[in-house]
Parts: sequence; structure tokens; C-alpha cells
Amino acid sequence: MPESLLVVGSIALDTLRTPHGEVKDELGGSATFFSVAASFLAPVRLVGVVGEDFPQDFYRMFRSRAIDTTGLTVVRGGKTFRWHGSYQGAMNEATTDDVSLNVFGDFRPVIPAPFRQSRLVFLANGSPVTQGSVLDQVEKPALVVADTMNLWIQTQRDALLALLARVDGLVLNDGEARMLTGDDNLVRAGRQILTLGPKFVVIKKGEHGALLATDARALAGEPGRDVCPLPAYPATEVRDPTGAGDSFAGGMMGYLAKTGRFDAASLVRAMAYGTVTASFAIEDFGLRRFERLTLDEINRRLFEYHDMLAF
Repeated sequence: MPESLLVVGSIALDTLRTPHGEVKDELGGSATFFSVAASFLAPVRLVGVVGEDFPQDFYRMFRSRAIDTTGLTVVRGGKTFRWHGSYQGAMNEATTDDVSLNVFGDFRPVIPAPFRQSRLVFLANGSPVTQGSVLDQVEKPALVVADTMNLWIQTQRDALLALLARVDGLVLNDGEARMLTGDDNLVRAGRQILTLGPKFVVIKKGEHGALLATDARALAGEPGRDVCPLPAYPATEVRDPTGAGDSFAGGMMGYLAKTGRFDAASLVRAMAYGTVTASFAIEDFGLRRFERLTLDEINRRLFEYHDMLAF
């Protein structure tokens, strides 16, 4: 039976433009993409906040999957977090045109009693102070993984360092890893982050894949294999990269929850699941590709990805 998986983070309504078109008030947010991606492999406990303007169809989408929305708070008279963004050219990076935090700006997560015994916890991107308050409410989790971003590295560094001493894993992108450590070499940066507390670090590199750095003393694995790079899946259809990183994390954590194993080899396999899951997310706007995706499709692409790496 899969381990219980808790995620706390943002739920948003996205308006965005890419070279392939425009969409308005599309379901988005870090916790949303994570939850839907992870739900293909394990049940998810979602904690977030929305306003009264949150469409009923989106509630039904959550509940049609293995996503428990007991922790989803609706603020009466409030408006849901909104993000307006755009992509150009190769769509390697989004431009934020407008952002309205609305009810998310005052988000103080309260973890429902049944969720507090969750075995796996994912702290989706947010203030490290808020992430720390979540850890104060959960009871003896087996695995805690956090996401972060450049804003918190710049403005709440001390709080972030305090959080890193309490988590088992950290997920961040290459620019953030360099900013956090001051080292341009990602292998050295990953190893340096390990000295701050986490047992493993996943550095996302976009279209260039991801890098795993592990603490050999804390995780069982092959001697000398403390660093493992994985390439991205060679996608040919890229319509909207929004949520790709959160979908990667969801696929990764969903696999770990399904297997209940957190050794170094399992982390590599989990990253492969995350890589493949994210490759579907980018094929259409928002969560549209996930709405028609099946676990069989994920597994078939995973086998294909595995064959690409075998030599």
C-alpha cells in the first residue's frame, strides 16, 4: 500500500501566452501540478487556499483523482491567487506580466488532524517560514522534501538555512543552486548544499535534465555514486512549460510514496518517473494533457526513456 503523501503550496488561476496560443484562468499553482502528477502513482493529501471565485469544475477535477481536498480552505469573499505570464522563442523561461497573491498572500497553513501523520511531506515553493510552520504541525514524517526559489534565497536566507537543517531533500533549479552556494559548478554546488542538512539534493536543469547529489553516509547506495545526472526526455511537442518542475517533483514523490523506499537507487528511479511525467505536462496548456493521460502511457514512455539511457 502506498505511503501517505502530503503537499502544501499554491493553487492558482493562470493566464498565459505562448507561441502556441493564449489561455485565461487556467488551473495552476505549484501544489496543483504536484498533486495531479503524483496522483497517478499514490494518493495525495492537498493543503492550500482559494477564494470564492475558484471554479466548481476544478474542485471536481481534484476529487476525480486520488487527491484528498480536506485541507483546501475557501476564503469567503476572497479571490484566488492569479498569475499572468508569457513565453517567447524556445520558452526556456517565463516572463511574469502580472501577479495577484490575493488569499495566498495571507496563507497560514493549518494541517488537518488526519494529515498530520503523513509519512511523506512535500513543501512546495513558498516562504521558508511558512514551510517551517508546516513541519511544526506534522508528526514524525519518514521523508520531508522542500522546493525553493531565488526570491527566498535573496530575502529569507537565514530562514531557508534553518529549514534545510530540518528536511531530508531539497529541489531547486540550477540558477538557484548557484545562488545559494556561490559556486557555478553544479556538482560542487550540490555537494555543498548537502553540508547544510539535506540527505539529497535534486538540481533541475530544464531541457538539460536534472542532477542528483546524495549523502552516501545518510542514504544506502553504491560507493562512489553520490552524484547521478539524468537527461530530460527528448520532447518534440512543447506548448506550455508552466508547472513542469512541479510535475517533475510530483512524479518523483509519487514514486517514492508508492514504493516506500528512499535509498539512493530508488531516488534515481523516482527522478526518472518525474522526468517522464513532466514531459507530458508540457505538451498542452495547464493540466490539459494530464486530464487525458493514463498510467499506462507514463509507463510506456518510461520504458522508452530507459532504453534511451542503456548502452
